[in-house]
Amino acid sequence: MARGFESKSVESQQEEAQRAKTNRPALTAEEQARQALREGLELALAQTQAEMAASCRAAHREMLKLKLEAIQARIRDL
Repeated sequence: MARGFESKSVESQQEEAQRAKTNRPALTAEEQARQALREGLELALAQTQAEMAASCRAAHREMLKLKLEAIQARIRDL
């Protein structure tokens, strides 16, 4: 049965992704924990930025600004 161009493209992309995974060196437990923490902080940063954009009250924006600064400092410290 003939396969379409799209399915060949998807298959090659999946193979490339699999090759990229196997070429990476294994992370230590500490590196994995640091990476997970960084990803969590980046998500918190994005959420706080979205909340700040939607905020109407000055006091709430100020609190969110302080939260943003704290998150950014923790990311820098990693």
